[in-house]
Amino acid sequence: MAEQAEIRSGIQSAIRSWMIPVVVLAVAALLLLTIRGRWLFWQSGRGEQSTDDAYVRADVTPLSTRISGTVRKVNVGDYQPVKAGQVLMELEDSDYGAELEETKAALAASEAALADNQDAKRVADAQIEAAKAGVQQAEASVEAAQAGIQAVKPELERALLEQKRQDALYSSQAATHQTIEQVAASTAQLQAKLANSQADLAKAQAAEIAARSAVMVAERQRLALDTKDRSYRADIAAKQSAITVSQVNLGYTKIASPEDGFVSERHVFVGQLVTPGTQMIDVVNQEPWIQANFLETQLAHMREGDRVDVRVDSFPGVKLHGHVARISPASGSQFALLPPDNATGNFTKVVQRIPVKVVLDGDEPEIARLRPGMSAVVTVHPNKEQER
Repeated sequence: MAEQAEIRSGIQSAIRSWMIPVVVLAVAALLLLTIRGRWLFWQSGRGEQSTDDAYVRADVTPLSTRISGTVRKVNVGDYQPVKAGQVLMELEDSDYGAELEETKAALAASEAALADNQDAKRVADAQIEAAKAGVQQAEASVEAAQAGIQAVKPELERALLEQKRQDALYSSQAATHQTIEQVAASTAQLQAKLANSQADLAKAQAAEIAARSAVMVAERQRLALDTKDRSYRADIAAKQSAITVSQVNLGYTKIASPEDGFVSERHVFVGQLVTPGTQMIDVVNQEPWIQANFLETQLAHMREGDRVDVRVDSFPGVKLHGHVARISPASGSQFALLPPDNATGNFTKVVQRIPVKVVLDGDEPEIARLRPGMSAVVTVHPNKEQER
């Protein structure tokens, strides 16, 4: 009996020795599964959301040259504050200045040619008027010649009839030879007068034809001058455009700051040859902001306008205040050079981060001391009242 009791006691002791760890592991596993299932809900439902994946940012504008040239002057040093419109660097501009003067001279020559053409047009107009006056004079001469012919013809017809009558009377010896000679002389005189009038008519008609031809020639010359006029005006417009281009290129020899801020390290120096697109210097805007990269599970209640507290590592103990200005429309990985493709191969779920832009409020002196790249800790206080 004693041996059976000892065996029973040993079995119970062995059961207890492995039962307790099993129960502990089961309880721990159940607790882990519970925490894991409720973790995302608990994290997204917190009253505030924080991240240390945050950095100071500012708009950085790289300034490049639009033309080729040699750096003549550098007016700023590294990291110097600048004002909007301040000339930072200058290129050698003698070539571009000479080009501008050349285009201006070409424009003056084209304008002079246009002025000469205008004078030629006025001369052509005078020639056309003179030719038209010649036509009118020739028409008047034609009319006068025709009137003379019309006036002589009836007299000549009467003279011819009288000559026939006298010839008949002379045959019957009823008229004298002297009368016959007088009538013949009168008829010959009228015939000569008619011939002269007809010659005058032919001459006047020829003059009219010549005058009309002169009008046509003058008008064609005038049209040719109008064509030249349009050509000169087009040439002047082209020269004016060339002047504009030259002025713009001359302006490109001066690199000015587009806004207030600070310059970065200089990338070029005096005497260096630059080509279009060469980065000369960077201008950093003097209004910094914060980019905070929150986990996607932290954005459930976050909205634009939510109050934000910012602690920058460079200023221990200083709390800056701001608000959520924008929430990125996509995760940071989507803007990467090679976005992830989860449609192939094995898949491991990774919680993504969404950039959030935070604009600082107030005029704390530390804001002016912020520099892009500084690390920060950002805490957002979601406005659940606004959400509802």
